[in-house]
Amino acid sequence: IHYVYENEPLGSSGSLFYLRETIIEDFIFLYGDLMLDVCFDKMIKFHKEHNAIITLLSHPNSHPFDSDLIITNDHDLVVGIDSKNNVRQYFYQNLVNAGIYIISNKIFKTYFTSPVKTDFEKDVIVNEIKNDSVYSYRTSEYVKDAGTPERYHSVCADVSIGIVKSRNLSNPQKCIFLDRDGTINRYKGFIKEIDDLELEDGVIEGFRTINNSEYLAIIITNQPVVARGDVTIDELNLFHKKIQSMLGNNGVYFDDLFYCPHHPDKGFDGEIKELKIDCNCRKPKIGLLIKAREKYNIDLSKSYFVGDSTVDIQTGINAGMKTVLVKTGVKGEDDKFDVKADFVIPNLSYLEDVIKKGEQR
Repeated sequence: IHYVYENEPLGSSGSLFYLRETIIEDFIFLYGDLMLDVCFDKMIKFHKEHNAIITLLSHPNSHPFDSDLIITNDHDLVVGIDSKNNVRQYFYQNLVNAGIYIISNKIFKTYFTSPVKTDFEKDVIVNEIKNDSVYSYRTSEYVKDAGTPERYHSVCADVSIGIVKSRNLSNPQKCIFLDRDGTINRYKGFIKEIDDLELEDGVIEGFRTINNSEYLAIIITNQPVVARGDVTIDELNLFHKKIQSMLGNNGVYFDDLFYCPHHPDKGFDGEIKELKIDCNCRKPKIGLLIKAREKYNIDLSKSYFVGDSTVDIQTGINAGMKTVLVKTGVKGEDDKFDVKADFVIPNLSYLEDVIKKGEQR
């Protein structure tokens, strides 16, 4: 261990000046008040694949309304930072900078040329965002600020019950996958207008149960409105920002969302022909589940699929998961498949009972 001592406080990163002659390759930079357990091999692989100057670890949290948020495009490129001081009269992406970075040693050619006070986010990251060189590595792993007595005791409690170590993505994860329409938002047929998005009963309580458990929360949804030409990808992303905002304003979140934009039936006015295909990601096929499994090292056999239709139940069965039918949306009355769920509940607020019973089986 090599220590660097500042003669005077140099902000969150000014002391890197004293390492400019020592660091000859890309390096991990993190703040000292964090409790974390991260699979750095996966983050390093992401950093190299994207040829990034800065890769920042990001994740959703339970208080996005008072956090600085990362703004990314569909390729994980960071395009901006949404300050917590902004008056957010708009829908946002719940994605927070966790304070863990992988940085190219090329950074020393531009920054840290003298021992001056430097704020890493304002003086370095913001400038590199303009150069399209900052990427967001999204993960579900445990990273929490332990910089106050209250937070310190909280993370100590998490360590004692094993949740910190278990969230490392080198370990198999358990997940509760959720359908969107009719399960999270009220079923209104094809959602084409953002004002039609309203949360179902029990959704906040359901996500709070998952967030407080050892399970990840990931949404899996078919969105044929894209292939039909009813909604653009940008509009769909805005819909999902609204869901994140509604959840985040109530102190809950989902870890990720995967959607299928395809639809096999052709012949509609305005349809997007290249999306009119028989894909492997449209439920009840399990392509999206495989994608999530690979990204988050999920053990599907120890996970659940929750939805309001027989399509959702068949998807869970196809993936070898336990299944939960919620009596919202179409209430399992779509008659697409002759299947029976392992559990039937009125709405997502009953998920705690499902988890308890499922662990006993």
